[in-house]
Amino acid sequence: MVLHNARMNAQTLTANASGVRPIALVTGASSGIGEALTHCFAQAGHDLVLVARSADKLRTLAAQLKARYQVATLVMPTDLASPEAAQRLANSLQRRNKVPDVLVNCAGVLEQGPFVHMRAANHQAMIDLNISALTAMLSHLLPIMVARGSGRVLNVASIAAFQPVPALATYAASKAYVLSLTESLSEELRDSGVSVTALCPGITATQMLSSATQANQQLNKLPDFLIGKVDDVARQGFEACMAGDAICVPGLINRTAMLASRGTPKWLLRRVGGLLSRATS
Repeated sequence: MVLHNARMNAQTLTANASGVRPIALVTGASSGIGEALTHCFAQAGHDLVLVARSADKLRTLAAQLKARYQVATLVMPTDLASPEAAQRLANSLQRRNKVPDVLVNCAGVLEQGPFVHMRAANHQAMIDLNISALTAMLSHLLPIMVARGSGRVLNVASIAAFQPVPALATYAASKAYVLSLTESLSEELRDSGVSVTALCPGITATQMLSSATQANQQLNKLPDFLIGKVDDVARQGFEACMAGDAICVPGLINRTAMLASRGTPKWLLRRVGGLLSRATS
């Protein structure tokens, strides 16, 4: 933690000394972990580019951030699952001279249930946003960061990225992609001045959890100690991003589960996941 704070303080002092605030672009900024992350970056002195589908929610958030932290905000309502949305967004940022110093890919969607009971369109929607949109944002903004020799990326994955999760098959697979891509880029860009971090939260108290609970009442039986606080998750992700860590798994229980999953045979993980899935179905 000392190392994290030292690096963050150095960056903040540099930004203040130059008189120019760094810019953080946050997708999925209108709620949940994305919204909490905007407060982390604003508190640290970053101007914000806020991206999500809901223009009204973004405008409300922008007003809150400006009033509380005295930072500049740019609201860019965008459906990132739409074809070419990421390219249009990147082009607009370049025209405005607002290419971000930090890119936070938090936009994502989850749907729970047996694979065969879900419509093909629902699977595709998760792939379009969780995988394709995230990859497109990286492909359009990472080259600019590398060319200038500085930048940070925070990709929001999930603890589900570390093991197969029956009844969350497509979602878990999409987050496994995010984790694998992040780890690859973190090493690929090691000497470029650009860091790439994966935030892998466990179950977190957000609207996504509320929606999942409405669809499956068994989730109400989850003990409180398994549910992370959104502000804590965001803070740890922010610190890991600013420190340039490759992976951040908030919470001792989640970190223990992650380490166990990496050392456990896949067949056993599948069986355990199946038992847990059937118990909550």
